[in-house]
Amino acid sequence: MFRKTLIGLTALLFVMVSVSFSFAADASGGPGGNDRKGKYTYRKVYKACAGRGEVSSPKPVVSPADKTMAEWKTIFESRNFEAFGCLEEWGNLSDKDILDIYTYFYNHGSDSPSPAQCQ
Repeated sequence: MFRKTLIGLTALLFVMVSVSFSFAADASGGPGGNDRKGKYTYRKVYKACAGRGEVSSPKPVVSPADKTMAEWKTIFESRNFEAFGCLEEWGNLSDKDILDIYTYFYNHGSDSPSPAQCQ
């Protein structure tokens, strides 16, 4: 009886430690925006840009998998959005929207655990 209890407690402790390490790894590395909202906002920017006639397609030409997480970090921290085009729309975004888009690109960069498969 004692042996079963000890094995059960050891297994529980192992699971708790594993979970706490995974949360610490997620919280420490990337930006803190909303990934799903970032994807939606990013697509909305391109749709508005296409509506203005600046780009030929409302489908974005830049994919998160085009660069590594470190490269996206550099781009978004320097706020250099020229590669995306549609500078007028990017200039009208709030800091929160940019953080959400940054989170989307960072979380799906080419070296991330879940790189973007398509645009």
